[in-house]
Amino acid sequence: MNDTVTIRPNEGWDPRILVCACGTLVDTFIVLTERYVVIVDTMLNGTTAQALLAIAREYQGRRQLLAVNTHADWDHAWGNHVLAGANAEIQVPIIGSRRCAARLRHRAARAELAHKRAAEPGRFDDVQLTPPTILFDNALAITGGDLTLQLFATPGHTSDHIAIFIPQIATLLAGDAAELPFPFVESASAIPQMRASLERMAALNPAVALYCHAPVTSGPKALEQNIAYFATLEHHCRAALAQGAPARPPADADVEVLVSFPYAAAVPIELDAEALAGFYRPGHQAAIRMMLEYLDGSSA
Repeated sequence: MNDTVTIRPNEGWDPRILVCACGTLVDTFIVLTERYVVIVDTMLNGTTAQALLAIAREYQGRRQLLAVNTHADWDHAWGNHVLAGANAEIQVPIIGSRRCAARLRHRAARAELAHKRAAEPGRFDDVQLTPPTILFDNALAITGGDLTLQLFATPGHTSDHIAIFIPQIATLLAGDAAELPFPFVESASAIPQMRASLERMAALNPAVALYCHAPVTSGPKALEQNIAYFATLEHHCRAALAQGAPARPPADADVEVLVSFPYAAAVPIELDAEALAGFYRPGHQAAIRMMLEYLDGSSA
């Protein structure tokens, strides 16, 4: 366990964006505008959130601090209490969707926190699930003077997910709405939303695209790779269903063989498929099952 937060070397994006990394677990961002220093996501616990806050304050000057939650997942919003909790050293407004706030208040979030505390003693002991404090529904703009952060709904990975586009520098902060080798979709019914979100982000024609779970050099190409992944997945699953494959295969079924779409074929060639297999191969298998279920239901 290493919760050290570092600033990644700039690989050519606008210097007003800092990419902050918690090892290989997750990247997040700090955006420096004329009016605000905006922390995009608070990471996973007090340690990581305090580190992000310290970096932001180094650049703050006379500017106001703001934060944004892209969504309520544990590695993105469990540091909120450092900025907006009852015992926070300073109170920083956190902007997020109403769905994000609802997820952090839900008993499922409390259950997940209890599970993680038991699984990793000490790592999450300080976490106090804290919803964002400024809420919106589908879109909101942060006018920072030189830069405008356009927040917009990108459901699919989760129902509450938002991404950020900065038009003045044609930069997309995609969060988890896209990633490499492919994004995780919440459920079978969320597949159309996932694909629509990817198309919406690609239609912005960003010159720069940064992700929370992809190499910083991935660029806008990753959006097209994610779009292609779901198109290929649909093609293979439709063909399998047409040949009589079950829409809900047994738990022990080799679904990669069932639909003739092995994990290795789903990973872009520039990535090390084997190194990523422990996390992403089960994700690919889950995506196959969800696509089969979705296609079966949509054709009913």
